[in-house]
Amino acid sequence: MYEIKISDAAGFCFGVQRAVETVERVAGEGGCVVTLGPIVHNRHVVERFAQMGVREIASVDEAPPESTVIIRAHGVDRATMLALEARGVRVVDATCPFVERIHELVRRAEAAHRTPVIYGSRTHPEVVGISGWCEHPIVVESPAEFEAWLADSPENADLPIALVAQTTSNQGFWKKIVEISKKNCTNAKIFDTICRATEVRQTEAAELASRSDTIIVVGDKSSANTRQLAAICREHCPRVYLIDSAADLRGCDFSDSHSIGITAGASTPAWIIKEVNQTMDEIKTVETAPEESFEAMLDANIKTLNTGDTVTGVVVAIGSTEVQVDLGTKHAGYIPVDEVSSDPNEKPEDVLHVGDEIKVFVVRVNDQEGTVQLSRKKLDGMRVWDELQEAADNKTPVEVKISETNKGGLVANYKGARVFIPASASGVARGGNLEELKGQTVRIRITEVNRERRGGRVVGSIRAVQNEERKAAQEKIWSEIEVGKKYTGTVKSLTSYGAFVDIGGVDGMVHVSELSWRRIKNPAEVVKVGDVIDVYVIALDPEKKKISLGYKTEEMNPWNQFTAKYSVGDVARVKIVKMMTFGAFAEIVPGVDGLIHISQIADRRIGKPEDVLTVGQEVDAKIIDIDAEHKRISLSIRALLEPTVEEQAEAIAEENAE
Repeated sequence: MYEIKISDAAGFCFGVQRAVETVERVAGEGGCVVTLGPIVHNRHVVERFAQMGVREIASVDEAPPESTVIIRAHGVDRATMLALEARGVRVVDATCPFVERIHELVRRAEAAHRTPVIYGSRTHPEVVGISGWCEHPIVVESPAEFEAWLADSPENADLPIALVAQTTSNQGFWKKIVEISKKNCTNAKIFDTICRATEVRQTEAAELASRSDTIIVVGDKSSANTRQLAAICREHCPRVYLIDSAADLRGCDFSDSHSIGITAGASTPAWIIKEVNQTMDEIKTVETAPEESFEAMLDANIKTLNTGDTVTGVVVAIGSTEVQVDLGTKHAGYIPVDEVSSDPNEKPEDVLHVGDEIKVFVVRVNDQEGTVQLSRKKLDGMRVWDELQEAADNKTPVEVKISETNKGGLVANYKGARVFIPASASGVARGGNLEELKGQTVRIRITEVNRERRGGRVVGSIRAVQNEERKAAQEKIWSEIEVGKKYTGTVKSLTSYGAFVDIGGVDGMVHVSELSWRRIKNPAEVVKVGDVIDVYVIALDPEKKKISLGYKTEEMNPWNQFTAKYSVGDVARVKIVKMMTFGAFAEIVPGVDGLIHISQIADRRIGKPEDVLTVGQEVDAKIIDIDAEHKRISLSIRALLEPTVEEQAEAIAEENAE
């Protein structure tokens, strides 16, 4: 039998815990989330995030457009931060604050003309990142290497230096380097940057190892701080096992152990430590148990739950805030009341009873507290995902409501599921206003369904549906179109020679000569883009898919408008538009002019029309003749003038003579 003792400082440090919580929070917001390198040096943590849809990338170039890139706890160099900014992605910095402090220390040191000397593993991402915040760093991996650098050149000892350490460095080696610098360097500033949590963890590990005959160090072998712990423990204990998880206990021999200590690196999650401890605690008679029994006991004790699992449990209690569920594991399961049903009007007691066996969705596993948050409502949501997948597979359009806009496009809602519509697939022209679609219900084609991401990812396209509808409309129009048929269309664009009009999925062209009865120089004099106008088919070429349209009609003919309004003897308000030696032309209605002969301009003899009239002047004139065949009109101002006394006398004399 053996006694087990766990180090109090085992497991996540502050910086790692902060980074892990940052990934969980950002992943919960949805969208494409990636980490630049593993968020921490522990494959179990990385695999868990992969199940949530968080992918790991090795370089900035791999960052997808419109993605969120999370900087891991180790931090990155300045060039990488600038490259991410240039790429235009969203950056969430989860760098440990203690590491950020070192970045600032070496940056300021070099600005003050000091040479940064960094103690740590030169290939470790933390040290690579620190080195990237200064131009000429010196990296040493041991006290001996530091001494060798000082001895390499007599000038090095007199250099103004700033001495810093990787946060997870060996405390004993760091003290030796500090002693060497104080003894040999004439101008050194020393910054103790080893994380306090690392120091405490290493101290506790050494003390625990000195009191134990076997030490288990739990952590990923790729983690520098985990390997450092193992090395420290080996200085004080004859038997040290470095394991990745409880499953690795199969290769350990505890037959002659009486006191076993367990410690863990800063990147080791609490649930793995707990799993190892429970397995060790429950199998204390391993040395006498058959090998098969040992394997079976191990397998029985390392079962875990993961976020995203669908599991079956039994309802054991229904409360006012939650429903308790027995999952048959070490975790206590509960369903918040608002996760029981998709119908907000249903009460938990209406749909569930103690003893019911139900299927639930695992929302969150809290290994530290031994609880699991569950949801029945999310299973309903999974049926929505099935609908979306079916719509994507069958290319069936679905209706969604646009809820918001963002930098990359639109966000819509389909029965509670979030759908992203890229700006390029919105149907809005480049540079157009996406906000105009907010709040509208639109039809989209589902182009991507990715359930592996936490929260899922659905991408849709409005443009794809528009293109399909436009194609169907085109086919319908070409099957029915004929010369003379009338359409109501929308002006799509203008050229120097005419206007293109959409008549319902097909564009036709109205030549400038068909836009107006009067002579115009530019189509913009008559119509503008967006105008809805009535047109008719003049000619069509089905093979070349060309349609000629007309806009001007007989009703719009200025001569017809004139004759419908005026007759001989009527008085019209006219506008003088042109002067000739024999008279003046005046516009009666747009497109129709009449001639005021020089003899009809005034009640007296004049030399030229300009003596009485000016271009642009408006006057009243009487219509004295209409030549319909030649479309000529004669006007008279004189006919409207009051006769003079002499003219009246002459008229009376003429009447008496008769």
